[in-house]
Amino acid sequence: MSTDTQSVELVGEDVVGNVARAALFAALTGAFAYVSFPNPISPVPVSLQVLGVFLGGVFLGPVWGGASMVFYLAAGAAGAPIFAGGSAGLGPLLGYTAGYLWSYPIAAAVIGAVVHGFDGIGDLEAVTTARLVAGMVAGTVIIYALGTVGFSLVQNVGLVEAFSVSAVAFIPFEAVKIAAAVGIVRSDAAAAA
Repeated sequence: MSTDTQSVELVGEDVVGNVARAALFAALTGAFAYVSFPNPISPVPVSLQVLGVFLGGVFLGPVWGGASMVFYLAAGAAGAPIFAGGSAGLGPLLGYTAGYLWSYPIAAAVIGAVVHGFDGIGDLEAVTTARLVAGMVAGTVIIYALGTVGFSLVQNVGLVEAFSVSAVAFIPFEAVKIAAAVGIVRSDAAAAA
């Protein structure tokens, strides 16, 4: 008597690989959050988290880039100390940095869409530097917009004051992060060639 057994694939290999890559970029963003220091102009600290958002959107595209940031927020909310300065829990997601954090999935998805379009991940060697920068600038606008609104609501200040304290103070730092992200993408593309 022989028994015929067949394996059943419940989840495709592509999905497993994409989830693993999204989790990796969520972890990378969490590691970047530890590079955090006070901003003398704002109560919002300067951190490298946004560099993780940029790289997630560029390397994973709109769907999985956004998903990686959802994983990041879920892990931090569950208690993993991966928000700025090693903070965790619901406090950062409801406090004066909440708008920034909640913007990350949207920003990563928009960055991925600008860089790759909506139909998958393209060859990064073929993507122009202008398109990379445009994607990251679009992501930064989203992060600043939601960050400003969140800061305004939580701190009970006007939008103009919130923008000057929670966004303008960070423009030089974002320019450096965009330059770093372009350098990382270009060095990765050169290494892959």
